[in-house]
Amino acid sequence: MVRSICLTLAATVACIAFFIFVDIYLGHEFDEFYGAVETLYEKVEDATANSTDADAVRAMWSDKKSKLHMFIPHNDIAYVDYRLNEAFSYIYTDDYPLALANLEIVKRMAQTLPDNYRLKLENIL
Repeated sequence: MVRSICLTLAATVACIAFFIFVDIYLGHEFDEFYGAVETLYEKVEDATANSTDADAVRAMWSDKKSKLHMFIPHNDIAYVDYRLNEAFSYIYTDDYPLALANLEIVKRMAQTLPDNYRLKLENIL
C-alpha cells in the first residue's frame, strides 16, 4: 500500500516536472525565434532586408524545429515552415509588402504556439 502511494506520487511529480520543463523549453525556444523574426520584420519594413538575413532566420528555425517535433504537432511546424519560406521568396524578389504579411503571421504563430501546449486547464479539458 505504502509502496503504491509512493510510486503514484513519484509518477505524478515526474509528470509535473516534465510539463514544467516543456513549458519553459517551448517558451525559451519561441522567444528566441520571435526575436529573430522581429529583427527580420524591422529590416523588411525599412526595405534593407536581403536573402541572407531571411536565410539566417530560416536556418535558425530549421535547427529549432528538429528539436520541437517532440513537443509540437508536425502540422504546426509545417505551417511555420510554409509561411517562413514564402516570406523568404518575397524578400528574395524584393516584394516587401507580401513578405511583411507573411512575417506578421510567423510572428503571431511564434507568440501563440507555445500557449497551445502549456499546462493549463483549458488545454487539459
